[in-house]
Amino acid sequence: MNTWRQTSPTGRALLVTVLLTGLTTFMFLPLLAVHLSSEGVPAGRVGFLVGLLAFCSQGFSLLCGLVVDRFGTRAVLASGFGLRIAGYALLGAGTASATAVAGIAAIGIGGSLLGLAVKTRLVAEDGVPARDMLALRSTFVNIGVIAGPALGALVYPLGFGWILAACILSHLLLAIRLTLRPAAAATAPPQPDGGPAAPAPAAPAAADPAARRRAVRQWVPLCLVGVAFWALYSQLNVILPIRAKEMTGSTAAISVVFTVNGLLVVLLQYTLLRHVFRQATARTLLVVGFLAFAAAYALLIPLAGWSALLAFVLPVTLAEMLIAPSLDEQAVQAGPLGRTGLALGAMSAAGAVGSLLGSSLGGFLLQTLHTGTGIWLVIVAVSVAAAASSLLLPKARMQHA
Repeated sequence: MNTWRQTSPTGRALLVTVLLTGLTTFMFLPLLAVHLSSEGVPAGRVGFLVGLLAFCSQGFSLLCGLVVDRFGTRAVLASGFGLRIAGYALLGAGTASATAVAGIAAIGIGGSLLGLAVKTRLVAEDGVPARDMLALRSTFVNIGVIAGPALGALVYPLGFGWILAACILSHLLLAIRLTLRPAAAATAPPQPDGGPAAPAPAAPAAADPAARRRAVRQWVPLCLVGVAFWALYSQLNVILPIRAKEMTGSTAAISVVFTVNGLLVVLLQYTLLRHVFRQATARTLLVVGFLAFAAAYALLIPLAGWSALLAFVLPVTLAEMLIAPSLDEQAVQAGPLGRTGLALGAMSAAGAVGSLLGSSLGGFLLQTLHTGTGIWLVIVAVSVAAAASSLLLPKARMQHA
């Protein structure tokens, strides 16, 4: 890959970090509830702990973004690795209530710090467009998403402690590799076209009315679109598993959807964003992505069975590949100069709100609309509305607010 060759040694190390942390996370995450249940933890507490992990992974995004901007990526990486190692160790020590809560919280917050620190540093790569780095990062994440559960299933018969040990060892080695290497030269804020980074001008004063109005015009629709994306994406975990089982009669149907989805992202996302859509603005990618969401769910109205799911997975994966990196790209461009961590943290916080809202509304739709057609029509309408809302974003490259 041309982007890999252009990436600095530090950037490559961070991409390897994305791969390995994704791999161990998805060895651990799918089996967490199984392990807790096998240890005699009541079902209600298991649900609370799994929910706590999701909340801690996203709920502190704004604060973590501020921390990244204030203390720099190296210090935050060290803190994130330290918290995650401590969290895994606490879970290995036992599943008592206080110990499990502390361990889960440390893993979630540590993951949030790691994710934002890595992403902030990657989009600051000299001479490489932020879009290309975000696409490459997503490719490495999805390799972990695909391989992690399979590897976890192979190791789990030996004991959950072996999975925790793999997480601790990999995080310890990565921490040593990244925090003890010589500091890289500071980079200026990334340029949208991937050209040489220009010296950062002074940020406009917070009291400047024009700057405030520009920030509101850029950030309000951007955050709303971010909430809409994650609300729609959450239906893959709420509505689709239930409907997929009803459509096919197989509990493995949703696993097939996610496996095919992950493979398509790994194989196609970088090529799509690097070559096919290279000249398209992020706003255009958002509009096309949400329309792909609408098309995916519209296909489920006339079709049924495995053919419906296989037809569904192609446009829904296209939507994911276009929307997720485009939101981060626009956030980086619109964020205050020198506050890339805050900008990415804001988008992650919008994702947390959207996931919670989407999960709640998805459950409500399942209870109130008992036919699949009604549910799919609602999701199609929301997708089209999100595509229209994306047109409120500036057509040209965003200005730093």
